[in-house]
Amino acid sequence: MGVKDVIDILLVAFFLYYTYKLMKSSGTMTLFSGIISFVAVWILVSQVLDMRLMGAILDKLISVGVIVLVILFQDEIRRFLLAIGSHSRWKFLAKLFTRKNGEEEKEKKYVAPVVLACMNMARKKTGALIVIQQDMDLSVYEHTGEMFNADVNARLIENIFFKNSPLHDGAMIIADSRIKAAGCILPVARNAIIPKELGLRHRSGLGMSMETDALVIIVSEERGKISVAHKGKLNQDITAEELQQILSGEE
Repeated sequence: MGVKDVIDILLVAFFLYYTYKLMKSSGTMTLFSGIISFVAVWILVSQVLDMRLMGAILDKLISVGVIVLVILFQDEIRRFLLAIGSHSRWKFLAKLFTRKNGEEEKEKKYVAPVVLACMNMARKKTGALIVIQQDMDLSVYEHTGEMFNADVNARLIENIFFKNSPLHDGAMIIADSRIKAAGCILPVARNAIIPKELGLRHRSGLGMSMETDALVIIVSEERGKISVAHKGKLNQDITAEELQQILSGEE
C-alpha cells in the first residue's frame, strides 16, 4: 500500500462521513439507509448469488438510480455544491496574504447597528429576519428580494422592518458589512422540531441556517424576543450582550 492508496482511502472516508452528516442534519437518514440496503441486495443478488433474471431487473433499476437520487436529494446536493463553491473556502490563503491590519475590525462595524436595531424592534414587538453572510455566498437568496447596497444603519434596518413597509415580511441579507438585499425569501425548515408558539419567521430562519452557514437573527413579533439560528440550531430569548458576542465571534 502506497501513499496514493492512503490518500484514496481518506478521501472516501471523508466523503462517506460528510454524506452521513448531511443526511442526518436534513432528516433523510431513513431514506439514505433504504438506498444503501437496496444497493447491498443488488450486490448480493447479481454478484454473489449470480441470479441472472433478478440481477437483470435490479441492473435496470440501478441504471436509472442516479436520476432518482438527484430528484430525491436535490436540496442536499444543492447545499453540498454551495458549500464546495464557497468563495472563502478556495481563497482563504489569498486572504491571509492580502488582508490588511484593521480590516477584521472594519468587517465587524455592523455589529453595533444590528444589535441596537434588534433591541429597539424587540421592545416595539416588530418582527424581523436578518441574515448575516459567513463563508458561503448568498447571492442566490439575495435575488429573491429587492437589491440594496447600503451601509448597515440601525434606523434603516428598523424602517425596512416597519409594519407598513412592503419589505417587512421578507429577510434582510447583510454581506461584506453592507446591506445587500431585503424582502428576501428563505427556505423553510420542514423536518425540524420547533415549539408550536414559533411561527413561519422562525422556521425560515432555522431553514436558512440548515441550508447555509449564515447567522440568522429572528425578532419575534408576538413575544418581542430575539433568537439566533446557526448551523441548524435555534438559540431563543437571547440578550443584547449575548447577541453582540455571537456577532463578534466571541461565542
